[in-house]
Amino acid sequence: MAPSQPKRPLSDQLTHFSGGAALPPSARYDVEKKQQVAAPISLSDLWRYGAFIAYKATELATDFVSHHVYGPRRKSWGIEMTLISSFMRNMGARTHLTDINMLRMVLQLGGMVPLPSDALVTPVTFRVRRRGLRGILADFDAQETGTRELSGEWVVGKKLWQRLNADWKAQQAKSAPSPPGTSKKGQGAKHRVILFLHGGAYYLFSSATHRLITIPLSKYTEARVFGMSLDYRLAPETRFPGPLHDAVSAYLRLTEDLGIPPENILIAGDSAGGGLSTALLMYLRDNNYPLPAGAILFSPWVDLTMSCDSWDSNAEFDIVPRPISGDHLDPIGCYLGEDIEKYLTHPYASPLFGNFTGLPPLLVQAGEAEVLRDEITLFAHKATLAGVQVQHEIFEDAVHVFQTFPFLEMTREAFNSCRNFVRHVLPLHQRHSPRVLAGPVEAELENETGNDQSKVVRGDGLEESAASELPQELPPRRTGSTDDEGPSWEYAPDKVEVEVHSESGSDTEEDTEPPLQTPEQTPFPTSPPTSQPPLRRAISTFSRMYPRTPPEHPPRTKKLSLHPPHSPGRGRTPAVSLTEENAPAPSIRRMRTKSHPDITALCSQWASEGPANKTITYRS
Repeated sequence: MAPSQPKRPLSDQLTHFSGGAALPPSARYDVEKKQQVAAPISLSDLWRYGAFIAYKATELATDFVSHHVYGPRRKSWGIEMTLISSFMRNMGARTHLTDINMLRMVLQLGGMVPLPSDALVTPVTFRVRRRGLRGILADFDAQETGTRELSGEWVVGKKLWQRLNADWKAQQAKSAPSPPGTSKKGQGAKHRVILFLHGGAYYLFSSATHRLITIPLSKYTEARVFGMSLDYRLAPETRFPGPLHDAVSAYLRLTEDLGIPPENILIAGDSAGGGLSTALLMYLRDNNYPLPAGAILFSPWVDLTMSCDSWDSNAEFDIVPRPISGDHLDPIGCYLGEDIEKYLTHPYASPLFGNFTGLPPLLVQAGEAEVLRDEITLFAHKATLAGVQVQHEIFEDAVHVFQTFPFLEMTREAFNSCRNFVRHVLPLHQRHSPRVLAGPVEAELENETGNDQSKVVRGDGLEESAASELPQELPPRRTGSTDDEGPSWEYAPDKVEVEVHSESGSDTEEDTEPPLQTPEQTPFPTSPPTSQPPLRRAISTFSRMYPRTPPEHPPRTKKLSLHPPHSPGRGRTPAVSLTEENAPAPSIRRMRTKSHPDITALCSQWASEGPANKTITYRS
């Protein structure tokens, strides 16, 4: 009898797929269906719009009445979420009413939504030059002539900019700037820079439409944060891996052209931008580029095969229409094009099928009622198995990228968690401490984030000139283009210890934060609070129509043991309770006895041994 073979460790089974791998039998995407061309809309089709409006009006009215008579579809939903979910339900079956250009035009109206508190927004454009990129991007890089431009915007909270301005003036008053490459006591700062990649199924939205995320993200994270939101090329005009090429170009511009140390940079993204952010991390690792300090992922789309059952179980609640294979507005077909069968499970397109070993710390947030919930849970589980520091959070009753809804209590808690992750978790787990930026690097950031093109975006969504907010004298610009050569200076010596304490001042409603406390020291009330904490100034029209009434006996907040402790708010009782527990086990449809080896291994290990990581659950 032959000796039994030793059991292969699970990590060996989670292989890095290079493309062309078989689809999971549970995949909901049919690669055999070729993408159709949008049919032209004629005057004879106008009746369809009338029928659609009548149908949706009836459905909205029915759900409105049902919400008040029988209660919300999810227990913590207000009338806002009931109506938003009702409007988006079954929208994937209405794609014949529009094409991609009309859809983009309509969705740009999202820029009229009331925004969070004032921020300084500065457009930025840079040329994409040839950088000798390796791997899958080598051909794209070889086509660059230095004439193509990418655009985006820097987003800095208004109060944060005022403090940066005051600090710069104070430094100038003390002494003249030091020569490049040198550092003085009190000069320079450990700025965090966020490269944000917006979502939108790879073919929609822009930096401007995602200010509902980039503005509070800049203000909540660390006391000194610049946020750059990139307008990468969209599908179907640019296919995979074109958007990844743009993301890599933007990252290398920060590190090579602006001279920002990688350990000072964070990657962030939502939905498709979250998947693109993960692909960026894997590409940098695979090709030996310096990795950023960490990443913040809001509902990342990490499995284009749509293999997990939450695509069905949460379809009636979520705001994401299910892609239809072969449809002219199918985002997967638009993104992958004719190479869809080759790239559908490629790690840079569907990161769930990749190898996460060596990636930096991740904060991964998802809604419990969204269609991507299970694949995000598997993603966090698999990253933990690979040795990555993962903070996985699920928000009860929340939908896809709920962080764009400022009227939700969960939204504030999500950004509070981002602040805790950046200030207290990263310093304990990132490989290298953030560096103090040398004077020229800091001056370049000051110039890029505040110049004559800057605008103040007010809480009501209007823009106005930022001339009154800018310093009377800006630091001198470095001569020459950052698109031609790298910086001529060196980093300041990295001799600064990691700071875990909070800095004074903040851009949020309250301006001070209590000292970091252990779970045993964190004060929790012994009786329910008499009133809810004040909402942020940016509330929707629905919130004004239907103000949220605090319950007579809100649930008592539970303690959460984290290392470092999770700070739910600034010395106040959070509106939600926190628990640390195992996430619900993801499931897939068992169409055959064997599924894709990666998905099969993950689900089998979960069922037999439990998840590798704990999930922080936010309950209303």
